[in-house]
Amino acid sequence: MDMLAGEQIAAADLTDWRKLAQGLHARYLVSDYSAAARFVAAIADSAETAGHHPHTTVGDGYVDLKLVSTDAVYRDSEGAEHIVEWVTQKDVDLARAISAIAADHALRAEPSAVSQLELGLDTVRSETIAPVWAALLTGRADSQGRGTPGDEIRDATERVPHLWFGEDAPAQQRVHIEVYVAPECVADRLAMVQAAGGTIVDDADAPGMTVVSDQDGNIGVLCADISAAAVDATATP
Repeated sequence: MDMLAGEQIAAADLTDWRKLAQGLHARYLVSDYSAAARFVAAIADSAETAGHHPHTTVGDGYVDLKLVSTDAVYRDSEGAEHIVEWVTQKDVDLARAISAIAADHALRAEPSAVSQLELGLDTVRSETIAPVWAALLTGRADSQGRGTPGDEIRDATERVPHLWFGEDAPAQQRVHIEVYVAPECVADRLAMVQAAGGTIVDDADAPGMTVVSDQDGNIGVLCADISAAAVDATATP
């Protein structure tokens, strides 16, 4: 099934969900573990019917869900097809079904709470060093290039953050953290970073990507998929 562009995801108007990195994410607030279990059990029925399953995490007072297709079709500029991890129509359809289930259970979504952590490594020879990182992070050689046409390291069980490789020549800091948040959270998150003593290094691509630095000069990147936002969630109220 074809991967969906950001504009197509935005047009689906999935109020409870936010597109972070490769997938759709949602958090629903629950009163207790029993309520969470009932909600997840109801989701399981719909997921089995659809033949598609969300990644599910039950925590203290919440259920976190991620939807992504491992068989999405990406076509490069030359027309070649690649199988990648990305959002497809089956993710959108199941997201709608889960939102309806949450409404039946009187559960409230908290989309501003979703986030995803990824790691970036600057290198000019990812094909050489990627096997080392696949072994270190996941213990599996097939984690290299899994769900991506590049050398990116992705653990199928999501025990560790994804590691992607930048194409720039190595700089002083080769490894950096990327944090994906909902678009409406960008301004507040940056304000908190600055209040804590951090600085904005590069906001040329903001609000989709903003580079920040701590007091020691360590770099991090705050990311939001603006293309998939149904409304201008970054506007100041």
